[in-house]
Amino acid sequence: MTFPTKPYSSIAAFFESYSGQITQALATVPKSALAAAEILLAGALEADAHVYACGNGGSAAISNHLVCDHVKGIQTDTCLRPRVHSLSATIEMITAIANDLDYGEVFAYQLRSFARPGDVLITISSSGDSENVVRAVQWARDNGVRTIALTGFGGGRTAKLAEVNLHVDADNYGVIEDVHQSLMHVLAQFIRLKRMPRDLVAARKF
Repeated sequence: MTFPTKPYSSIAAFFESYSGQITQALATVPKSALAAAEILLAGALEADAHVYACGNGGSAAISNHLVCDHVKGIQTDTCLRPRVHSLSATIEMITAIANDLDYGEVFAYQLRSFARPGDVLITISSSGDSENVVRAVQWARDNGVRTIALTGFGGGRTAKLAEVNLHVDADNYGVIEDVHQSLMHVLAQFIRLKRMPRDLVAARKF
């Protein structure tokens, strides 16, 4: 059933329902897929591979935020030095590719320029069906770049193409994006947690 299905008399009542939707959506993320994503991502970081993230709209913001938490966050108190980049942050490249070629190519074109086999692509798309994200996953698959897709709604084409799919079973953009943001934080914090001195865990802010 879609959410919301009715107007609310107060923002407090809507907040309660919305909070409940997030709780339900978090519980739908397959734990086996989450474990696979952590192993894939941590392995790439330990191998000094590059990690690329991309998405449109709110998902672009999560992609950009991911860079901060996965570079600064993960390397704090660990021996890792993550090399993480957002393909959504390169506005000059994006507009040049979109204007001169095709908006559907804005991420795949950048991957062709920068990515190498063994690198990782993380796509963030609520629908899982944005053409530029789909083309990026397809190029990655064809060229030895590992893939993790964060999806919602029906999962779209990226859910089927990606090596690991972190799917959120929800149909509200805000709820899906909130869970995607949480997954981004969970991955970063867990990878850091596993690699920092045990006695520092309780002393640090996460």
